[in-house]
Parts: sequence; structure tokens; C-alpha cells
Amino acid sequence: MSRVYNFSAGPAVLPEEVLKEAAEEMLDYRGTGMSVMEMSHRSKAFEKIITDAEQDLRDLMQIPDNYKVLFLQGGASQQFAMIPMNLMKNRTADYIITGQWAKKAAKEAEKYGKVNRIASSEDKTFSYIPDCSDLPVSEDADYVYICENNTIYGTKFKTLPDTKGKTLVADVSSCFLSEPVDVSRYGVIYGGVQKNIGPAGVVIVIIREDLITEDVLPGTPTMLTYKTHADAGSLYNTPPAYGIYICGKVFKWIKSQGGLEAMKERNEKKAKVLYDFLDQSRLFKGTVEKKDRSLMNVPFVTGNADLDAKFVKEAKEAGLENLKGHRSVGGMRASIYNAMPYEGVVALVDFMKKFEEENL
Repeated sequence: MSRVYNFSAGPAVLPEEVLKEAAEEMLDYRGTGMSVMEMSHRSKAFEKIITDAEQDLRDLMQIPDNYKVLFLQGGASQQFAMIPMNLMKNRTADYIITGQWAKKAAKEAEKYGKVNRIASSEDKTFSYIPDCSDLPVSEDADYVYICENNTIYGTKFKTLPDTKGKTLVADVSSCFLSEPVDVSRYGVIYGGVQKNIGPAGVVIVIIREDLITEDVLPGTPTMLTYKTHADAGSLYNTPPAYGIYICGKVFKWIKSQGGLEAMKERNEKKAKVLYDFLDQSRLFKGTVEKKDRSLMNVPFVTGNADLDAKFVKEAKEAGLENLKGHRSVGGMRASIYNAMPYEGVVALVDFMKKFEEENL
């Protein structure tokens, strides 16, 4: 069977070259006589895998020296607790609510202190990013939190909020490595890798060193303290070794494609094909305000739930997989991450045109 075009929001499409290379190394990783799946995380071979992965990520994102890179487990959702446990010194934080994940993060943080929701786009089903140029940032806030790209709703912060000097914490799970980023503007950038970087099971945290302290909230478990992992080079306990190995391969793949500038260019080109069609379609329409559209996740609807279901079913038969929208919003969603080829988006639009002709 040939490979389908996989528009899943995560776990999502990975570069074919990476999968082939991993397949070739599955039984014998570079003469070790074993798979990376079987390898000790204390071995020389794995030490090189994780060191190279970190260095390649630092190169790609131009991560300053005063930031640590941590490869952790528990997904982005575990960070919803880990962030307040480690950063909420004054027991106060400001959250900007632009979707389900920011909402969940804010709710979790309330277990540890006061959460101020200083901006929200819930009034219009999270179809836009609120104006964050002059926010009522709390004087005693330990940090300001955003979810930078909203996977479910297809919105993206094009301009970072003015945090008025407070530490910015960002969940970048679904836009990780999709474009260049100025790491120095954030205190913490983190994301689950299963959307744009690797298999499920790894979350990468990039954190400024001054935020890594022993001064955490009472009762914070050892495993949920950033310092534990920073001091141990992400090897405090057995890490998600195979996942990190695949992430490392994806970093090398992005480098070989020309880095984050090239990724941004490719992603803009792909997204334009889909958005241009949606803007002139008589049947389909995008659900996001134009200025806030994500390059990674594109939600759209016909306005008729039965027709949406028919579209998803027939698209699957045509080799276009995982186009059903998130259960909380319905409709359709095409996730067009770095590894989705341009041809995949063209194939989707061609199918949408055909479907429109047959169903109008």
C-alpha cells in the first residue's frame, strides 16, 4: 500500500526520509548490533544521540547560551502543572485564553495560585487572537502564559504580547520549528513533539537558566522540578530514548532543508494554496480571522454537518487521512506541518474542488 497524505493534528506526519533512515537502523544502530529502542541511555552511543539532538536544536533556533534544553516526558499537559510549581513564586500568574489548551493550563495553574485571565477570544469561539499590545498585566504576576498556535482553532500569535517586563511562557506544541523564533523574548518555550518534530512521548522545554531554581512550591515532586532535569542533562531517569533519537533525525532533516527560514517559506507557500481556495470557495469556508491564521492548522466547514461527514469519508477513500475537525468544534481541519509535502496540500485542494462541484 502506498503512503497516504496524513493531515492529522498529532501524532502527525513525519518526513519520509527520517522514517526510512530509522527503518534501516532499526535492528542495528551504526554497528552497535542493537536498536536504539534496546540501548542503555547511559551508553556512549545514546549520549552522542542526545548531545547531537540538543546541539542541532540549538543551531536551528539559535538558542542563547543562558537557556537550557530539556527533553522530558508527560507531554505538554504535564507542563500545565510543572510551570506554576516551578515559577509561581508570588502565587500569581496571567493567562491569555485563546483555546482549549490555554484554558486547561489556566485551570491547572489555579491549583497553585491566583490566575488572572487578562485576555480571551472565547466570545467568538476562539476564532481570533485578542489584541495584546496593552494588557492589564498584574504587578505581582510571576509570568504571562500563552498558547502560541492553537491546534484546534487554527489561530496563531503573529505578534507576541507585550508582557510589560514579565516572563513570557509559551506552549508552541503545534508551531515548533515552523519558522524562525527569537528565543530571548521568552522565559520558557515548550511543546509536545508529536505534531511537528517526532513521535508522541517527548516534550521539549527551553528555559532561561535564572528560572531554574531549588525555590519551587512546597510538595513539588523531584521529577517535576526543572532543576532535577537540567542538572542531569535530561538523564535523571530513563528518558524517552527512541523518541529523542527520532527528534534528532528531524532536526538534521530541517537543517538539510535549509533551516527555519526555509521551513517558513515552504509553510507559507503550502498554506497559501489552501487559504486562497477557501477564500473563493462557494462551499467551504475558513473559520479564522485572516490576520490570525495559522500556517500549521487550517480549520474549515461547509456549514452542514452531514456534508462535513460526507467530505471526511470521501477524502479518506481518496487517500487524504485525518481531516475530521476536533470533537469540540466539528467541521474539518487540515494540519499541514513541516513534513506535509506541497503536493499533499495541492491534492487536498484538488479534491475539495471536485467535491464542491459534485455537492453544490
